[in-house]
Amino acid sequence: MRPLLPGRAPGWPARLSEGDLVLRPIEYADEQAWSRCRMRNAAWLQRWEATVPPGAESRPATYRQLVRTLQRKAREGTTMPFVVELEGSLVGQVTVNNIVRGSAQFASVGYWLDQAVAGRGVIPRAVAMVIDHCFSAAGLHRVEICVRPENTNSLRVVEKLGLAEIGYAPRFLHIDGAWRDHRIYAVTVEEVSGSMLARLRAASEQDFRPESQ
Repeated sequence: MRPLLPGRAPGWPARLSEGDLVLRPIEYADEQAWSRCRMRNAAWLQRWEATVPPGAESRPATYRQLVRTLQRKAREGTTMPFVVELEGSLVGQVTVNNIVRGSAQFASVGYWLDQAVAGRGVIPRAVAMVIDHCFSAAGLHRVEICVRPENTNSLRVVEKLGLAEIGYAPRFLHIDGAWRDHRIYAVTVEEVSGSMLARLRAASEQDFRPESQ
């Protein structure tokens, strides 16, 4: 294994692509496209957005502050922030958070998507690509996704990917102004035969296969 370059973390930076779908590091130059996408989807995303609990000190971050923080955490090896491009347009984000090395080799994944392209399988593909990257280039062992029980769209993502539900966390995260329960899903590298993307394709083909007569 070649030594890491200064300021580089395992598996980062990275550009992932599959057909018309590209995942790449978020950049300062994405500000206009990212901001327009977020504004278009403000009402749709608000219910699932992380918020700051009362009494916690926090100021709303500008886009440049957000990117600066994400890039610093990426250099430190605790985050991998990908924007999602579909047919050349920015339509969302998938972020690998809370990367823990040592004996854990663990991370969690979060995501959001433009409502205009919802239902086209974009996020299941993107998350599958990111999990494959976590298990290969990034060298992680386990990936976790936490979903609010009411978030049917996100529940369909983990179901399509075949992730196992491993627990339930009451009042787990502060979302949309209150502490919210979450269902916890996870997958380890041993559970993936081939790749998550191949697993997703196989599941999709099974879903569309006509019943035998």
